[in-house]
This record gives sequence, C-alpha cells and structure tokens, in this order.
Amino acid sequence: MSTGYILVRLFKVENLLPKTKANLKIINAKSRNIVYEKYNAFDISGKSTIIPLETVDKSLSQSPNSQLIIPYEIYDLEVSVEGVNPIIVRGISVFDGITSIQNIEIKDYNNTINLENLSENATVNEQQEYTSINKNLLMTPFVLKDVFVPEFIVVHLGTPNSSSENIKVRFIDYIKNVASSEIYPTWPEEAIRANIYCQISFALNRVYTEWYRNRGYSFQITNSTAYDQYFIKGRNIFDNISKIVDDIFNEYIRTVGNRTPFFSQYCNGTSVRCAGLSQWGTVDLAKKGMKALDIIKYYFGTDKELVRATIIEGIPESYPGQALRINDVNNNVKVIQKYLNMISKNFPAIPKIYPESGVFGRETEQSVKVFQGVFNLVTDGIVGRVTWYNLSSVYVGIKRLAELNQELEIDLGTGGIREPTDSYEPKWDGKYPGYPMKEGSRGNKVIEFQYYLKTITNEYNIPTNLIVDGVFGNVTRDTVIKFQKLYGLETDGVVGPYTWNKIVNVYTNL
Repeated sequence: MSTGYILVRLFKVENLLPKTKANLKIINAKSRNIVYEKYNAFDISGKSTIIPLETVDKSLSQSPNSQLIIPYEIYDLEVSVEGVNPIIVRGISVFDGITSIQNIEIKDYNNTINLENLSENATVNEQQEYTSINKNLLMTPFVLKDVFVPEFIVVHLGTPNSSSENIKVRFIDYIKNVASSEIYPTWPEEAIRANIYCQISFALNRVYTEWYRNRGYSFQITNSTAYDQYFIKGRNIFDNISKIVDDIFNEYIRTVGNRTPFFSQYCNGTSVRCAGLSQWGTVDLAKKGMKALDIIKYYFGTDKELVRATIIEGIPESYPGQALRINDVNNNVKVIQKYLNMISKNFPAIPKIYPESGVFGRETEQSVKVFQGVFNLVTDGIVGRVTWYNLSSVYVGIKRLAELNQELEIDLGTGGIREPTDSYEPKWDGKYPGYPMKEGSRGNKVIEFQYYLKTITNEYNIPTNLIVDGVFGNVTRDTVIKFQKLYGLETDGVVGPYTWNKIVNVYTNL
C-alpha cells in the first residue's frame, strides 16, 4: 500500500472564523475500521495535523485502462463539537502522495447530522454524455463590457430546469472544487494546468455572456456535466490543485483578436468523446513534454492564447506587480500590514505588526509566514501574487463579517461576549494601563489580564495553574511566557503594550 494524506480545517463561518475545540475520527469507508482518532484535534487556526493514511498506488491513476479499480482510497470522517450533533463527511478520496483538504463549516448549534455524500465517481470516471445542443453555446450575445473574475459564482446543483438548490461559492473555491472533481491530482502538472485553464475559461464564458441569466435563470452555471462542469457541494479538494488554482485563477483562454473567454469544451476522451479537449489525452501529451498552452493549442487551434484578467472582484488593491519582501519600504507594505492585523483578529496565531509603518521587517516577514502556513501557501515570507490575492480575499471576507455584526463588548461576568445595551457597561475597558506589568505587580489591571489569560488557556487547552487574584507571581509569569511563545512575541514574561494588546485581541475573538 502507498500513503496519502488528509488535512481537516474546521470553521464557524466559512473559512473566516476557525473552530478549535473538536474531536476528529477517520474511518476507512470499506473496512469501517477507525484508522485515526484524536481528542482536541484542531489547532488555534482550526487545522488538524496532516494525517497519513493508506491508499492505492499512484500508477492506477495514470491511465484510463486501470479504471476498473478505483485509483484512490475512500475515507469517512466524524467531527464532534460540544453542543452540536456529530458532523459526518463521507467519501473523501485520498490519492498516493497527495494531501486531501476537507473544509468543514459548523453552521449552527442545533443542527442534525450534517452528511455530505461524495460519490466514488467524483473524479474522471464515467461522465454524462456531452451534447452539441447543450454544450456548443459559442454564439451567445455579449452583455458584459469587460472580462472580470467574479468574487462569487452562483451554482445550480442539477440540470437547468430542475428544482435543485442554488449555492453561492467563491469563484476560486468553485474552480478548486471542479478541478478536484474532474481530474486526478496525480497527473503531470502541465496536464493539470491545461485542464484548469479550460475550467476557468468555461466558467468565465458563462459569466461573461450571462448565458443563464439571459434565459431567466437566477444562477450562472450548473453542476450537470451534460451542460456545464462537475461540482460537488462540500467535497474535499487536493493541495496541489489548490496551489495551481491560486496561481492561475484569473488566467483564461481566448482566441487571438477576440475578447470573450473561450468556450473550452472538454470530455474524458475515453467513454465520452467530443470535439474539444480530451482529459486523458492531456496526460499523454504532458508526459511527452508539452506545456499547458501547447496542449491547449493542440486541441483548440494555434490561434488560442492565455490572458490574465486585470479586474478581480472583491480585491480592494491590485497586485503591485512585484513581490514584497524583507527590507522593502513602501505603501504596499503598509497595505499588507493592515490586512495581516485585521486577519489576526480571527486567526490569532498570526502575530500583529506594530506599527503599520510600511517597513517590511522581520516582524512582518514572520506574520506573512504564519499567514501562509494557516492558508496552505508556500511559507517563504514573501508576498508574491498568490499571497497578495489570498491576503486580500481573507481580509475582505473578515472585514465584511465584522461589518455584519455590531460592535461587541466583553461581558466579564459570564466570561463570554455580549452586545452593548443602554443599561450595560463593561466592568473593564481592555485598555493598556500605560506601564508594563511584571512579577511583583498587583492591582485591578493584573486581575484583568489574568482573567483574559485564564479564559484563553481554558479555550485552547494550554496547561497552567493560573489563579485570578491580582498578584503577578511566578505562575502568572510562566503563563505569560507560554502565551508569548505561542503568538511569536518576545518571551520576557512581562505584559507590555504588545503582549497586552495581543491578550485582549485573542480574548475578544474567542
């Protein structure tokens, strides 16, 4: 047997508010044996460890002749969260040498079992027949003036006239889902890229021509392969596919001299044949050394080119054109410092940057690296195009989430958070006292930060014997050092302005 991997990410709200206290169980779908079980399986950013699991050999996914055997292993997982019925996800596909990423959102605290069934045919196997009547939609009226990458796309989970659900998905997540559903992650990278370019172009053509909206539908694309592309609500994605999509999500195919994203028809090339790209054919061409664009031209003609959309919806600042790195000093650095500080409110493992000076120092580099690690990017501490757009997207989502909620104030009487009312004023204000507190300090401000720390350590299962008594003793000092170490602060055991602000920030975002 070979080895593949699963990474589980747990959130309260989409991928913007991580959930930490939960247990994880993974079960082999065939044998029903429990192969992994862990109590408190998620870190402060809502991520499990990368879990190795048995799977079949990669060679089974390299040719269509081996499709009598499913070329991956299937696992189910169960997440147990206090106050919520167990969340069960069935049918996670695990390939040799590939990390499968399963994102789970806890939608409410009164739900029944949240079951997502992922088909064993979730990747490449038998596809529905493509028909020229349904798929050949090149001659559509142009409605939109410019080609842009939408922030969201509305997907209809069925054929156009079915009464199925419509769901709103981030465009980049839609492409990651489609790519993970349509092809195998073990294929050569250039084959994967060629297929993803087709999937992006197909979707952008639907958006640009407003094909379904012009026909009175409330959605932009379906998940029926007789009409559009395969999309499975709630499925796992693959880490290598995710990284490629992050790199090329705003690049699409077009015919030279034509503005419209090319309607890039494709099929598997074995059980179904079509006039467009053969998915399995791309594997053979990539193995012969062809690049993605060459593969595209092979199937669609030499007049095809790859272009990058400059308009990306939901991104407040365009990528500056060059990577930001250590020792850079400019306003773009100030922008990413602002983004990182905002994001750290929901992802407190990311160190805050004081001040937001526009100087790319070691503090900024460390924050970038932690952000990259949290969001499964290359952790090089450099803000290139991929990191810039990920920072921008997460920042916008968290900012929007914050705007949807009224300002909350701390209810120290219950250890929770409550909305302010005319009759309620918080007992403590969360403000730094203006002087550092260290071993030997006493008073109300010591009580205040001890209370915050006690709540944080309980939430994140940090071992401590801390007592909230207003006396800064050696136990308080040791707890402060543990906190500082966890959040990348100077481990001096002193509650200065940086440590104080981080403690308050983490507490208010529990």
